[in-house]
Amino acid sequence: MDAKQPRIVVKGMDLAYGSTVVQRGLDFAVNAGDIFAIMGGSGSGKSTLMKQMIGLKEPAAGDVFYDGKGLWAADDAERRAMMCRFGILYQSGALWSSMTLAENVALPLSDYTDLAARDVTALASLKLALVGLSGFEDYYPAEISGGMRKRAGLARAIALDPDILFFDEPSAGLDPISSRALDDLILALRDSLGATVVLVTHELASIFAIANNSVFLDTDARTMIAGGDPNKLLAETQDPRVRNFLTRGRGDHAAPQAGNGRIIP
Repeated sequence: MDAKQPRIVVKGMDLAYGSTVVQRGLDFAVNAGDIFAIMGGSGSGKSTLMKQMIGLKEPAAGDVFYDGKGLWAADDAERRAMMCRFGILYQSGALWSSMTLAENVALPLSDYTDLAARDVTALASLKLALVGLSGFEDYYPAEISGGMRKRAGLARAIALDPDILFFDEPSAGLDPISSRALDDLILALRDSLGATVVLVTHELASIFAIANNSVFLDTDARTMIAGGDPNKLLAETQDPRVRNFLTRGRGDHAAPQAGNGRIIP
């Protein structure tokens, strides 16, 4: 598929809880191979938007299209089939505490494939190895660090070789070194899987380091007010709301600086 061809198109989407509208009229596209950041301040609806994009919450209006097919216009069977193409890493990792890491990763393989048990076990070990957790198959989530739990959650997210990956605040709670390692892993997996990545994050270091496309949701306007390459937005935006977010309130147009092979604000 053409790397510039949209994989995901959000059209006319409204986010609401009851009569309370959080965001309205969202229109944007995510191209094949993008690492696409959903940005905005607290309460702007970033995680709600992701829930609607992955089929967990129906939008108040509009739809999200995957390769031209509407997720919410589809019937239940079609929607489930579309959702099987997604890999999702939740903010907490969302691992089952009573299961080992291998058992957590094996769960979607057992539920959604006809593989023999020994093949499921082998694939679970392979996915853990891909995220740097070879040898930790029999550990429980409580026995490993927060960064390792994030990587285990990522191994489960890629268990079915999805072509679209979603991350909700992947660096939340991680120290800077672990956060950078996770960013590098996301880049590597995007390239090896040929996947398109959508992430919700407020971590500017991650946004500038790995995202090449974005949308900015404004809390007060209750709609998107900017989009595109975050580094280009930082250099060119004239909107003080976007500029203040991207500069942590400094309000200047300082360009990102290179640091140890990483782009930081």
